[in-house]
Amino acid sequence: MTRPQGFLPKPQASKNPTSPSTTSTMASAGGKRISLTKSNSSNKNDGIISRVSRSSIVIKGKQAASDATYVGKKLAKSTGKAAWIVATTFLVLGLPLIIVMDREQQLNEIDLQQASLLGAPPSAAIAPQK
Repeated sequence: MTRPQGFLPKPQASKNPTSPSTTSTMASAGGKRISLTKSNSSNKNDGIISRVSRSSIVIKGKQAASDATYVGKKLAKSTGKAAWIVATTFLVLGLPLIIVMDREQQLNEIDLQQASLLGAPPSAAIAPQK
């Protein structure tokens, strides 16, 4: 059976523990096996960046940044929910109230205008009659 181009043969598990395998965590570099997860060198031979990144201050700083990010995301999410609730409540309750109040104001202005055209004083149109 021929495989389509671009497909690699399925890797076979090796019975020899010293031979490199594609599924192991070890990589082969020029015949020398190196670990991808742990360094075989001592702490004295580590670079300055790796030593600094393992210091307790950096670890605590990373943890604090992670916690701040978590709290920030939660706060943004809850603020978004609160904004949604306020906006929809305004649209359902507040907007119709504003429309009704605007109509009432327009009717009052029309009544005042009609009263002035008919010759009644403007204060008489607004003042209640007894």
